[in-house]
Order: sequence, then C-alpha cells, then structure tokens
Amino acid sequence: MSVTRMKRRPAGIAALAVLLVLPACASQIMKSYIGAPISSVMLDYGPPDNVYDLRQGERAYQWRKPKTQVVSGQSSGEVKETRRGKRYEVTETPGYVEQTECFYTFYTRSSGADWYVTSFRQPSLECE
Repeated sequence: MSVTRMKRRPAGIAALAVLLVLPACASQIMKSYIGAPISSVMLDYGPPDNVYDLRQGERAYQWRKPKTQVVSGQSSGEVKETRRGKRYEVTETPGYVEQTECFYTFYTRSSGADWYVTSFRQPSLECE
C-alpha cells in the first residue's frame, strides 16, 4: 500500500465518523424521552404547537421551531494579464439568510391519566 493511500484512509474515516455523529443530535435528545410522560417534554420545551388524536388511545404532540442560519459570502480574486498590463479581478458570492421550519413530533400512548412517549418522528436533516 502506498504512503499516499495510508494518509488518506484515516482522514476519510474521521470524516465519516463526523458525518455519522452530527445528524444524531436532535434524534438522540428525542430518543431519551421514550417511556417518559409527555409532560416531561412540555416541562423542558413548553406547550406543543399541535396535538393530533390518532387511533384510540394514541396521540402525536408536535413542536415547531424556526431555524435561522446565516451563510457568509465569499470573495476571491486573481491577477489577469491584459494587453494594457496586469489587472486584479474580484469574484464575489453574496451571503444570505436561510430560514427553515423544524418540526419535532412525539408519538404517545395513553396509560392511566397520562400520555407516555412511545416513539418520535425523525426530524428533517437540516433540523438535526
């Protein structure tokens, strides 16, 4: 095996590990509520935005959270030769604000006087 291939492999493994860990953030938090009363989620995040009655004894509780992300602009330049001499050309990419609506949904089942979290809906990738 060449030295070049050996150097690339650890970097590729590290990049893959980062990709596998990052998307688990919101889902890991949501997973921690399975088996808990829905009131635990409400105490941490406030009242839900929506409550849906599903089948007999089942409900879905949903929280909506807007996510705003600022993407910075970039500029680069290069020196170009022209008939009249050298000229510096700048290329600019403007920044922008990206807004996404994130929905976090917990499925519950009635037991006694309370509702208990049985599962959750995987948030969209940009909301993880």
